[in-house]
Amino acid sequence: MRRVMSAATLAAAMLVTAAGTGAADDHLPDPSYSYPGGVLAEVTGPGQSPPGANDRSCRPTAEHPNPVVLLHGLSNDTMSWNTLSPVLTRAGYCVFTTTYGSEGPGPLGATAPVQDSAAQVGRFVDQVLAATGAKHVDLVSHSIGGAVAYYYLSRLGGAAKIGRYIALAAPMHGSTVSGLAAAQPLVESTGSGATATRRCGPCQLSPGAPFLRDFHPNPAATPRIPFTMIVTRYDEIATPYTTGLLDGPNVHNVVLQDLCPTDFTDHNELPSDPVAVHEVLNALDPTHATPSTCTVVLPFLGPVSTPHR
Repeated sequence: MRRVMSAATLAAAMLVTAAGTGAADDHLPDPSYSYPGGVLAEVTGPGQSPPGANDRSCRPTAEHPNPVVLLHGLSNDTMSWNTLSPVLTRAGYCVFTTTYGSEGPGPLGATAPVQDSAAQVGRFVDQVLAATGAKHVDLVSHSIGGAVAYYYLSRLGGAAKIGRYIALAAPMHGSTVSGLAAAQPLVESTGSGATATRRCGPCQLSPGAPFLRDFHPNPAATPRIPFTMIVTRYDEIATPYTTGLLDGPNVHNVVLQDLCPTDFTDHNELPSDPVAVHEVLNALDPTHATPSTCTVVLPFLGPVSTPHR
Protein backbone atom coordinates (compact mmCIF):
# COMPACT_ATOMS: atom_id res chain seq x y z
CA MET A 1 0.00 0.00 0.00
CA ARG A 2 1.17 3.50 -0.64
CA ARG A 3 2.37 6.11 1.73
CA VAL A 4 -0.12 8.94 1.30
CA MET A 5 1.59 12.24 0.49
CA SER A 6 0.53 15.50 2.06
CA ALA A 7 -2.00 17.43 0.00
CA ALA A 8 0.47 20.24 -0.62
CA THR A 9 3.23 17.92 -1.81
CA LEU A 10 0.93 15.82 -3.96
CA ALA A 11 -0.73 18.85 -5.49
CA ALA A 12 2.57 20.47 -6.38
CA ALA A 13 3.84 17.30 -8.01
CA MET A 14 0.53 16.76 -9.75
CA LEU A 15 0.21 20.22 -11.22
CA VAL A 16 3.81 20.32 -12.41
CA THR A 17 4.39 16.84 -13.75
CA ALA A 18 1.11 14.95 -14.11
CA ALA A 19 0.41 13.55 -17.53
CA GLY A 20 -3.38 13.65 -17.75
CA THR A 21 -5.71 12.70 -20.54
CA GLY A 22 -7.34 16.10 -20.91
CA ALA A 23 -10.96 17.19 -20.73
CA ALA A 24 -11.51 16.53 -24.43
CA ASP A 25 -9.91 13.06 -24.43
CA ASP A 26 -12.22 10.39 -25.88
CA HIS A 27 -9.98 7.53 -24.81
CA LEU A 28 -10.92 7.35 -21.16
CA PRO A 29 -12.04 3.96 -19.84
CA ASP A 30 -15.75 3.48 -19.39
CA PRO A 31 -16.83 4.48 -15.86
CA SER A 32 -17.34 1.43 -13.68
CA TYR A 33 -20.30 2.82 -11.69
CA SER A 34 -19.29 0.61 -8.78
CA TYR A 35 -17.28 1.07 -5.62
CA PRO A 36 -15.35 -2.19 -6.24
CA GLY A 37 -14.06 -0.62 -9.45
CA GLY A 38 -12.34 2.07 -7.40
CA VAL A 39 -10.97 -0.48 -4.97
CA LEU A 40 -9.55 -2.47 -7.88
CA ALA A 41 -7.92 0.69 -9.25
CA GLU A 42 -6.18 1.24 -5.90
CA VAL A 43 -5.03 -2.37 -5.72
CA THR A 44 -3.65 -2.44 -9.25
CA GLY A 45 -2.17 1.07 -9.22
CA PRO A 46 -1.88 2.48 -5.69
CA GLY A 47 -1.98 6.24 -5.62
CA GLN A 48 -2.89 6.72 -9.27
CA SER A 49 -5.11 9.66 -10.18
CA PRO A 50 -8.66 8.74 -11.18
CA PRO A 51 -9.18 8.57 -14.96
CA GLY A 52 -9.22 12.05 -16.47
CA ALA A 53 -8.16 13.87 -13.31
CA ASN A 54 -5.17 16.11 -12.70
CA ASP A 55 -4.39 17.06 -16.28
CA ARG A 56 -2.05 20.03 -15.97
CA SER A 57 -2.84 21.12 -19.52
CA CYS A 58 -6.59 21.37 -18.98
CA ARG A 59 -8.04 24.85 -19.25
CA PRO A 60 -11.63 25.66 -18.29
CA THR A 61 -13.99 26.55 -21.12
CA ALA A 62 -16.64 29.24 -21.35
CA GLU A 63 -19.24 26.49 -20.94
CA HIS A 64 -17.56 25.09 -17.82
CA PRO A 65 -15.44 27.93 -16.41
CA ASN A 66 -14.82 26.40 -12.97
CA PRO A 67 -12.45 23.47 -12.41
CA VAL A 68 -14.06 20.74 -10.33
CA VAL A 69 -12.22 19.64 -7.19
CA LEU A 70 -13.28 16.24 -5.84
CA LEU A 71 -12.82 15.62 -2.09
CA HIS A 72 -13.04 12.05 -0.84
CA GLY A 73 -14.30 10.82 2.53
CA LEU A 74 -12.53 8.26 4.74
CA SER A 75 -10.86 6.80 1.67
CA ASN A 76 -8.64 8.30 -1.02
CA ASP A 77 -9.07 9.88 -4.42
CA THR A 78 -8.22 6.70 -6.32
CA MET A 79 -11.00 4.67 -4.75
CA SER A 80 -13.60 7.41 -4.41
CA TRP A 81 -13.58 9.04 -7.84
CA ASN A 82 -12.94 6.22 -10.28
CA THR A 83 -16.43 6.76 -11.72
CA LEU A 84 -17.22 10.45 -11.36
CA SER A 85 -13.87 11.76 -12.58
CA PRO A 86 -14.07 10.25 -16.10
CA VAL A 87 -17.76 11.18 -16.35
CA LEU A 88 -16.96 14.83 -15.61
CA THR A 89 -13.91 14.84 -17.86
CA ARG A 90 -15.94 13.49 -20.76
CA ALA A 91 -18.51 16.23 -20.08
CA GLY A 92 -15.77 18.83 -20.62
CA TYR A 93 -14.76 19.73 -17.07
CA CYS A 94 -11.23 20.15 -15.74
CA VAL A 95 -11.12 17.73 -12.82
CA PHE A 96 -8.64 17.73 -9.94
CA THR A 97 -8.29 15.37 -7.00
CA THR A 98 -5.92 14.77 -4.13
CA THR A 99 -5.69 12.54 -1.08
CA TYR A 100 -5.71 14.89 1.90
CA GLY A 101 -5.73 14.60 5.66
CA SER A 102 -3.53 11.54 6.16
CA GLU A 103 -2.21 10.93 9.65
CA GLY A 104 0.29 8.28 8.67
CA PRO A 105 1.27 5.62 6.12
CA GLY A 106 -1.48 3.74 4.35
CA PRO A 107 -4.08 4.41 1.68
CA LEU A 108 -6.62 6.37 3.75
CA GLY A 109 -7.01 10.11 3.91
CA ALA A 110 -9.45 12.31 5.87
CA THR A 111 -8.24 10.82 9.15
CA ALA A 112 -6.66 14.08 10.37
CA PRO A 113 -8.65 16.70 12.29
CA VAL A 114 -11.12 18.52 10.08
CA GLN A 115 -9.28 21.81 10.64
CA ASP A 116 -6.00 20.38 9.35
CA SER A 117 -7.66 18.70 6.38
CA ALA A 118 -9.47 21.93 5.47
CA ALA A 119 -6.20 23.87 5.50
CA GLN A 120 -4.64 21.30 3.14
CA VAL A 121 -7.66 21.52 0.85
CA GLY A 122 -7.32 25.31 0.83
CA ARG A 123 -3.72 25.08 -0.36
CA PHE A 124 -4.73 22.58 -3.01
CA VAL A 125 -7.53 24.84 -4.28
CA ASP A 126 -5.05 27.72 -4.55
CA GLN A 127 -2.78 25.56 -6.67
CA VAL A 128 -5.64 24.50 -8.94
CA LEU A 129 -6.67 28.12 -9.44
CA ALA A 130 -3.08 29.14 -10.20
CA ALA A 131 -2.63 26.27 -12.66
CA THR A 132 -5.89 26.83 -14.56
CA GLY A 133 -6.25 30.61 -14.33
CA ALA A 134 -9.80 30.20 -13.03
CA LYS A 135 -11.39 32.46 -10.42
CA HIS A 136 -13.44 29.79 -8.67
CA VAL A 137 -13.61 26.03 -8.25
CA ASP A 138 -16.68 23.87 -7.80
CA LEU A 139 -16.32 21.49 -4.86
CA VAL A 140 -17.81 17.99 -4.97
CA SER A 141 -17.30 16.01 -1.78
CA HIS A 142 -18.23 12.71 -0.19
CA SER A 143 -18.84 11.87 3.45
CA ILE A 144 -16.52 13.72 5.87
CA GLY A 145 -15.17 15.52 2.83
CA GLY A 146 -18.36 17.57 2.94
CA ALA A 147 -17.57 18.77 6.45
CA VAL A 148 -13.97 19.50 5.46
CA ALA A 149 -15.16 21.47 2.43
CA TYR A 150 -17.63 23.47 4.51
CA TYR A 151 -15.04 24.25 7.19
CA TYR A 152 -12.74 25.57 4.47
CA LEU A 153 -15.60 27.58 2.99
CA SER A 154 -16.84 29.10 6.24
CA ARG A 155 -13.76 29.39 8.46
CA LEU A 156 -10.71 29.61 6.21
CA GLY A 157 -11.77 32.13 3.58
CA GLY A 158 -12.75 29.57 0.99
CA ALA A 159 -16.13 31.13 0.18
CA ALA A 160 -14.50 33.69 -2.13
CA LYS A 161 -12.96 30.87 -4.21
CA ILE A 162 -15.93 28.50 -4.48
CA GLY A 163 -18.54 28.58 -7.23
CA ARG A 164 -20.72 25.62 -6.23
CA TYR A 165 -20.77 23.30 -3.24
CA ILE A 166 -22.01 19.74 -3.81
CA ALA A 167 -21.88 17.06 -1.13
CA LEU A 168 -22.80 13.38 -1.10
CA ALA A 169 -23.70 11.79 2.24
CA ALA A 170 -21.98 14.51 4.25
CA PRO A 171 -22.42 14.20 8.05
CA MET A 172 -23.10 17.91 8.44
CA HIS A 173 -24.98 17.41 11.71
CA GLY A 174 -22.76 14.59 12.94
CA SER A 175 -23.17 10.85 12.53
CA THR A 176 -24.14 7.99 14.79
CA VAL A 177 -22.49 5.53 12.34
CA SER A 178 -25.46 3.20 12.82
CA GLY A 179 -24.89 3.31 16.57
CA LEU A 180 -21.14 2.68 16.60
CA ALA A 181 -20.40 6.27 17.61
CA ALA A 182 -21.91 5.50 21.02
CA ALA A 183 -18.74 3.54 21.82
CA GLN A 184 -16.49 6.60 21.44
CA PRO A 185 -16.81 7.81 25.09
CA LEU A 186 -15.82 4.33 26.24
CA VAL A 187 -12.77 4.37 23.98
CA GLU A 188 -11.82 7.83 25.22
CA SER A 189 -12.02 6.69 28.84
CA THR A 190 -8.70 4.90 28.36
CA GLY A 191 -5.45 6.81 28.07
CA SER A 192 -4.50 5.41 24.70
CA GLY A 193 -8.04 5.83 23.40
CA ALA A 194 -8.13 9.50 24.33
CA THR A 195 -4.83 10.06 22.54
CA ALA A 196 -6.07 8.30 19.41
CA THR A 197 -9.35 10.21 19.16
CA ARG A 198 -7.65 13.57 19.73
CA ARG A 199 -6.23 13.43 16.17
CA CYS A 200 -9.21 11.63 14.63
CA GLY A 201 -11.18 13.70 12.15
CA PRO A 202 -14.20 11.37 11.93
CA CYS A 203 -14.38 11.31 15.74
CA GLN A 204 -15.03 15.06 15.65
CA LEU A 205 -18.40 14.36 14.05
CA SER A 206 -19.68 12.00 16.73
CA PRO A 207 -22.75 13.26 18.63
CA GLY A 208 -21.70 15.53 21.49
CA ALA A 209 -18.16 16.11 20.21
CA PRO A 210 -16.85 19.65 20.95
CA PHE A 211 -16.11 20.31 17.28
CA LEU A 212 -19.65 19.44 16.28
CA ARG A 213 -21.16 21.77 18.87
CA ASP A 214 -19.35 24.67 17.19
CA PHE A 215 -19.72 23.59 13.55
CA HIS A 216 -23.30 24.71 12.70
CA PRO A 217 -23.34 24.81 8.87
CA ASN A 218 -25.39 27.75 7.59
CA PRO A 219 -25.54 28.00 3.78
CA ALA A 220 -27.57 31.20 3.98
CA ALA A 221 -24.45 32.96 5.27
CA THR A 222 -22.97 32.57 1.77
CA PRO A 223 -25.99 33.24 -0.48
CA ARG A 224 -23.87 33.49 -3.64
CA ILE A 225 -22.94 29.80 -3.44
CA PRO A 226 -25.53 27.20 -4.48
CA PHE A 227 -25.50 24.10 -2.24
CA THR A 228 -26.59 20.66 -3.47
CA MET A 229 -26.87 17.94 -0.81
CA ILE A 230 -27.31 14.37 -2.10
CA VAL A 231 -28.17 11.52 0.29
CA THR A 232 -29.40 7.93 0.28
CA ARG A 233 -31.88 6.48 2.74
CA TYR A 234 -29.75 3.32 2.86
CA ASP A 235 -26.67 5.06 4.24
CA GLU A 236 -25.09 3.06 7.04
CA ILE A 237 -22.21 5.45 7.82
CA ALA A 238 -23.63 9.00 7.71
CA THR A 239 -26.61 8.26 9.95
CA PRO A 240 -29.33 9.20 10.19
CA TYR A 241 -29.24 9.92 6.48
CA THR A 242 -30.88 13.31 7.10
CA THR A 243 -27.56 14.50 8.56
CA GLY A 244 -26.59 15.17 4.95
CA LEU A 245 -29.42 17.66 4.38
CA LEU A 246 -29.26 21.41 4.97
CA ASP A 247 -31.70 24.30 5.15
CA GLY A 248 -31.47 27.59 3.29
CA PRO A 249 -32.78 29.46 0.26
CA ASN A 250 -29.66 28.48 -1.69
CA VAL A 251 -29.89 24.75 -0.86
CA HIS A 252 -31.16 21.95 -3.08
CA ASN A 253 -31.61 18.69 -1.17
CA VAL A 254 -31.76 15.42 -3.10
CA VAL A 255 -32.88 12.12 -1.57
CA LEU A 256 -32.04 9.54 -4.23
CA GLN A 257 -34.98 7.29 -3.46
CA ASP A 258 -37.37 10.18 -4.16
CA LEU A 259 -36.03 10.09 -7.72
CA CYS A 260 -35.56 6.33 -8.00
CA PRO A 261 -37.21 3.95 -5.50
CA THR A 262 -35.16 1.00 -6.81
CA ASP A 263 -31.86 2.70 -6.00
CA PHE A 264 -30.56 0.89 -2.90
CA THR A 265 -27.10 2.43 -2.91
CA ASP A 266 -25.24 2.59 0.38
CA HIS A 267 -22.68 5.07 1.69
CA ASN A 268 -19.57 3.81 -0.09
CA GLU A 269 -21.28 3.18 -3.43
CA LEU A 270 -22.86 6.64 -3.51
CA PRO A 271 -20.08 8.47 -5.45
CA SER A 272 -20.40 5.77 -8.15
CA ASP A 273 -24.19 5.60 -8.17
CA PRO A 274 -25.57 6.49 -11.63
CA VAL A 275 -28.46 8.56 -10.28
CA ALA A 276 -26.17 10.44 -7.88
CA VAL A 277 -23.62 11.03 -10.66
CA HIS A 278 -26.36 12.43 -12.89
CA GLU A 279 -27.52 14.74 -10.09
CA VAL A 280 -23.95 16.00 -9.68
CA LEU A 281 -23.89 16.84 -13.39
CA ASN A 282 -27.22 18.65 -13.00
CA ALA A 283 -25.91 20.61 -10.01
CA LEU A 284 -22.77 21.67 -11.86
CA ASP A 285 -24.73 22.82 -14.90
CA PRO A 286 -28.34 23.48 -13.81
CA THR A 287 -29.14 25.35 -17.04
CA HIS A 288 -28.87 22.04 -18.90
CA ALA A 289 -30.25 19.76 -16.17
CA THR A 290 -32.19 16.71 -17.26
CA PRO A 291 -34.26 14.13 -15.36
CA SER A 292 -32.34 11.19 -13.96
CA THR A 293 -33.03 7.74 -15.36
CA CYS A 294 -34.14 5.29 -12.70
CA THR A 295 -32.49 1.89 -12.54
CA VAL A 296 -31.85 -0.87 -10.03
CA VAL A 297 -28.75 -0.12 -7.96
CA LEU A 298 -27.42 -2.58 -5.40
CA PRO A 299 -25.52 -1.61 -2.24
CA PHE A 300 -21.73 -1.68 -2.73
CA LEU A 301 -22.00 -3.46 -6.12
CA GLY A 302 -23.71 -0.74 -8.15
CA PRO A 303 -26.27 -0.87 -10.97
CA VAL A 304 -27.62 -4.16 -12.25
CA SER A 305 -27.18 -2.92 -15.83
CA THR A 306 -24.49 -0.55 -17.09
CA PRO A 307 -25.79 3.02 -17.48
CA HIS A 308 -25.49 4.70 -20.86
CA ARG A 309 -24.52 8.35 -20.67
